[in-house]
Amino acid sequence: MNVCVIGTGYVGLVTGTVFADLGNEVICVDNVKKKIDMLKSGVMPIYEPGLRELVLRNVEEKRLSFTTSISKGVRNSKVVFIAVGTPPKANGESDLTAVEIAAKEIAQNMDDYKIIVNKSTVPVGTGNFVRNIIEKYKKNDCEFDVVSNPEFLKEGSAISDCLYPDRIVIGVPNHHVAMSLLELYAPLERPMLITDVESAELIKYASNAFLATKISFINFIANVCEKAGADVTLVAKGMGYDTRIGAHFLGAGLGYGGSCFPKDTLSLLCTAKKLGEDSTLLEAVIDINENRVPRFVKRISARLKPMKGKVIGVLGLAFKPNTDDLRDAKSLEIIKNLLKKKAIVRVYDPIALENAKPLLKGAVFCKNPYDLAKGTDALVVVTEWNEFKLLNLEKLRQSMRGCYLFDGRNIYTRERAERAGFKYICIGMR
Repeated sequence: MNVCVIGTGYVGLVTGTVFADLGNEVICVDNVKKKIDMLKSGVMPIYEPGLRELVLRNVEEKRLSFTTSISKGVRNSKVVFIAVGTPPKANGESDLTAVEIAAKEIAQNMDDYKIIVNKSTVPVGTGNFVRNIIEKYKKNDCEFDVVSNPEFLKEGSAISDCLYPDRIVIGVPNHHVAMSLLELYAPLERPMLITDVESAELIKYASNAFLATKISFINFIANVCEKAGADVTLVAKGMGYDTRIGAHFLGAGLGYGGSCFPKDTLSLLCTAKKLGEDSTLLEAVIDINENRVPRFVKRISARLKPMKGKVIGVLGLAFKPNTDDLRDAKSLEIIKNLLKKKAIVRVYDPIALENAKPLLKGAVFCKNPYDLAKGTDALVVVTEWNEFKLLNLEKLRQSMRGCYLFDGRNIYTRERAERAGFKYICIGMR
């Protein structure tokens, strides 16, 4: 099948590449020429394990191409995916400007029947919004259908998530268009759910907001544990054995971040308010999450006061392991707070250092964890990279001036940290 994907961010690039790997002819379009030039030369604009190899193979086998021409992409494809960014506005609503621009350009370049698929995470009602734009701006009297096909990719495992999804959700206006999308996804042999467009749009937001709720709940329990003398890791383990609850997303820490959970929870909150529904639950989820960093920094300050002149090493900048993404990363908030308190902050991340340099003026960038630890009063773990879990803690401690280890992701045990000579402060324990 001939496929066009508009947008070459995480979702668009991974989706387009995987469709090509399944044997389709895929054209990926982006209006940022620099990004397209990078892709044509084999340089990935994002870090995602295994992506570069998959892109290069499909380009070489001429199933995958890149262009800035939306006309070329639309005219040469039956199915057109919109996979552009929908960042939050100041009030939390999803900004659909990029979706609107893409829909206009699709309308102006359609020359026969097209299936337009919203792959971007968009609020309920966007299907009708896109349909109305295309009806208004189309130059030819072409038939088309608008479909919702939300993505459920996780950065760091996006290719695997695309090839082996838990479910494929397809929101369609009629049976005919459903069959075309089923044909496209058939090689994956994964569970498929056919719904109306509105239900498909809401499934993505409901899923992410539920996971955000789970994270905020265990962080609330962590707060209780810190005061009660309990151990949140044991509480979470006991909860996770219950099959009705499950162990996933019960890791207490610094809260959720990244490009999805924060904006999707906010967007669903705005939708609920617009519809006149009580949004107290989501407001509490967001409030708990927003308090994670101030609470953590307060614990650091209490042990290192006065903070002025203290040297603190921060391990991890990306919002999660196996990505270089810094969107809503807790590291940025923590580091900026520490710098405001006149601390000297040294930072290291295996992948995200270059992306962080323009965002962290005043921080000292280090080449590895052992370089970072030299002369520090404290170490702060922010991202749970496997590299950090395997560090020689004794070696780190010996090069430090102080002895504090603040573990924001609970990647170490108290026994291991104290054996290495650290005073260990983690999440959900005294």
